[in-house]
Amino acid sequence: MDLQSIKKQLSELLQSMDQDAKVCAINELRQTIHEHSPFQTEPVDFVRWVKNDTVHANDYNPNSVAPPEMELLRLSIANDGYTQPIVSMANDDGTREVIDGFHRNRVGKECPDIQERVHGYLPVVTIRESQQDRNNRVASTIRHNRARGKHRVESMSEIVVDLKRRNWSDAKIGKELGMDQDEVLRLTQISGLTEMFENRSFSLAWSESEEGHAAI
Repeated sequence: MDLQSIKKQLSELLQSMDQDAKVCAINELRQTIHEHSPFQTEPVDFVRWVKNDTVHANDYNPNSVAPPEMELLRLSIANDGYTQPIVSMANDDGTREVIDGFHRNRVGKECPDIQERVHGYLPVVTIRESQQDRNNRVASTIRHNRARGKHRVESMSEIVVDLKRRNWSDAKIGKELGMDQDEVLRLTQISGLTEMFENRSFSLAWSESEEGHAAI
């Protein structure tokens, strides 16, 4: 059977399905193609559509988007469509945790016109299995954020301290998060000082400036 005949049969089969069954079938076909693709090691080679209620945010994302930028993202998706999938990790219970794309996830769920247009689905790719450990997921999220130049200093500080508690060395943290050692030390000190003095009466004298340095 030649390719044209296969395409004709697939087209006829898909036309006979209801919407959810059609999406499921398309995902399965894409997965089969992906398994034979010379680019199968690249997550973007297989974009699948999943129900939006199966996708949930992670609990460590240090990225923040101001209301004007959030509105611009909504407008972009409204006018240009979803041009970037949500990077996710599949859980055993059938849900997905967002690694990158928290705000694309929000737009698809919270904007009625877009939710209706994509029929309650979201486009996702699956992060490599080698990156699914929590520490690696955190590092992946931060790399995505830093590549766009957006992250909150206080949240980054908490993450660096958490990774140190998980026995990541300063050198490994710097390598995985794209930081030099001075930045790792500074972020460690920010959170460390907060924790050290949080129960002392004079702790209120400390604040964190926009640049991430402790200031009095």
